[in-house]
Amino acid sequence: MKGRSFIGVDVGGTFTDVVLGDSDGDVFVAKVPTTPADPRSGIERGLREVLAASGASPARVGRLVHGTTRATNVILERKGARTAFVATAGFGDMLELGREARVEADRYDLLFEKPAPPVEPALTFELDERIDARGRVVRAPAPDAVEALVRRVAAAAPEAVAICLLHAFANPTHEQLVAAALRDALPDRFVVASSEAWPEIREYERALTTVMCASVGPEMSAYLAGLESTVRALGIPCPIEVMDSSGGVLSASLAARLPIHTVESGGAAGVVAAGMIGELEGERAVISFDMGGTTAKAGVVRGGRPDVTHGFHVGGIASLAGRKGGHGFPVRIPVVDIAEIGAGGGSIAWVDAGGALRVGPQSAGAEPGPACYGRGGTEPTVTDANLVLGYLNPEALAGGVCLSPQRSAAALERAVAGPLGLSLEDAARGVHEIANINMAASIRVVTVQRGIDPRDFSLVAFGGAGPMHIARLAQSFSIPRTIVPWSAGVASAMGLLSADLSVDHVRTQLMDEADADGHAIEEIFAELESRGVAALAGEGARNRLAFSRRVDVQYKGQAFPLTVEIADTASGPELVATLAESFRRRYHDSYGIDLSLPTQFVNFRVRTTHVVDKLVLRPAEPGNSEPPEPAAERPAYFAERGGSVATPVYAWAELVPGQRLAGPAIIEGPDTTVVVPPGCEAAIDRWRSVNLTSAAPAT
Repeated sequence: MKGRSFIGVDVGGTFTDVVLGDSDGDVFVAKVPTTPADPRSGIERGLREVLAASGASPARVGRLVHGTTRATNVILERKGARTAFVATAGFGDMLELGREARVEADRYDLLFEKPAPPVEPALTFELDERIDARGRVVRAPAPDAVEALVRRVAAAAPEAVAICLLHAFANPTHEQLVAAALRDALPDRFVVASSEAWPEIREYERALTTVMCASVGPEMSAYLAGLESTVRALGIPCPIEVMDSSGGVLSASLAARLPIHTVESGGAAGVVAAGMIGELEGERAVISFDMGGTTAKAGVVRGGRPDVTHGFHVGGIASLAGRKGGHGFPVRIPVVDIAEIGAGGGSIAWVDAGGALRVGPQSAGAEPGPACYGRGGTEPTVTDANLVLGYLNPEALAGGVCLSPQRSAAALERAVAGPLGLSLEDAARGVHEIANINMAASIRVVTVQRGIDPRDFSLVAFGGAGPMHIARLAQSFSIPRTIVPWSAGVASAMGLLSADLSVDHVRTQLMDEADADGHAIEEIFAELESRGVAALAGEGARNRLAFSRRVDVQYKGQAFPLTVEIADTASGPELVATLAESFRRRYHDSYGIDLSLPTQFVNFRVRTTHVVDKLVLRPAEPGNSEPPEPAAERPAYFAERGGSVATPVYAWAELVPGQRLAGPAIIEGPDTTVVVPPGCEAAIDRWRSVNLTSAAPAT
């Protein structure tokens, strides 16, 4: 390869994807099984394979970007560090009290038990101090009180410490004092203050964000340090970068200090990839759908950019961004507006106590994996169902995995078909369709529940399992166009190489619209931008920096604002009027009503972006419109045809731009399989993407 190379590494629940490319458009891919016990082993194997395939010199790699679920997995599995929590006197019970937010089946559970708080009561400490909501010091902590606090924390021997003092978002001096004292006394422990993790109003969410950051801090620090050693041993000299939850990229050192910003690292990469693919295809409004081995994720891209929100629920059955309550812990960080549910190729099918067929959220993961993998897994999964239905080629799964139809059939017969009195084919069909229903919920969350009509968007589908299901999902929402990109199975890794370095800064300052001063707002933005410049000062020329300004606005008296973006050309009195008017339009779009009420500005936000060189894809040579010849044929199930029918199978690598084929058909790529049902047409475009257009679903 010529010039510098770029590498993207995305670690999923089942496979680790590695993409190597350059600005000339040459791309090489490796897909290897994830090694859950130590993901670095799978990463090392993938890096070796992709370097060997490309012939690129490790010394010429100029950028390595990593997407990881490490922080999320630590929270989900409750395997975080033993964390101490320091609060203002009188607020030590904050995490225990929490906020009541029952969702899904919990709403109807008469025996519902509130989840345990993330910090043991014995590890909660209080400090006598007080700062008011405007940042004025009411009571400074006495030096002997700080010393006593440090001694008590040290005696408890925590692995990490989270500090969240009242109103530290307005004035962090007390938090800084305590953090410095604890770091001096406990130099080998992970210590983080809320004003470092994310200094935004809302005490409970700010505290949880800080606790989650501390909880995953030791693990992420060790993981990233070990990954750097692995990369250096391969001869790759560039620093590691990590995708953050908002679709930008952080340095590994910053990700290690503030790992809470990586909780949706892999999911954000997929939405960024969908935006990149949409731009190539001339679509600036797309729905991103990513189905891998463990989860399915959906997000929205408008105007070529992912929707970003500032609230997220992590650590529960489903992870949901935005204003909708969800399972798990609510954290306050910038995050791509994404809905993630436990519905992937490895999701386990089971029959509940009432005799109903369920799919997920439990997953077979990479180890032991679906029953058909032959690695010790015995539970039937969505992958097993798709194999029985004829959608998958037993000899052609990515990552060197061969599948056993016999093991799939045995698992489905034992756990589903037998207990429910179904034929094997009907059991597999039920698993496939329930998985579709579950995944449709993720698309509904980020569209219909946000006031967005999915029919106005195109759907970009990827992930190793997504293209097998996507035609049915598009039909259920009447989405007119679905795009499955070439190398769809590694799209998230390609998205990593489409992102810029970025940092976010926020300042909470309540301003009533009537009293707001446009020049004062400009000064806030200028201060936040200067912090962004300082954070990225070592990343290149000042003229490669870009800024985006946002403000959280609400009607006065409301508790939950909406975020609006403003142009940096607005200034002075015009700025105040622009903010208020933008908010009223956003409020109408979200809720369908107009209110003649005064507004209030809450949080001022600036994202600073350093524009970097990215992967550039090269279009394929023009082809012809001659109908393609199938490479094989096998039985596959389609309800419209009354069962299994002989179905042509096409090799994606042999298809050329301009060719079209009608369903039923199966297109097999190097890392994914596209199922084209009856009534659906597939066309190959100049980017080698499969474009699906579909009639209404059969009734």
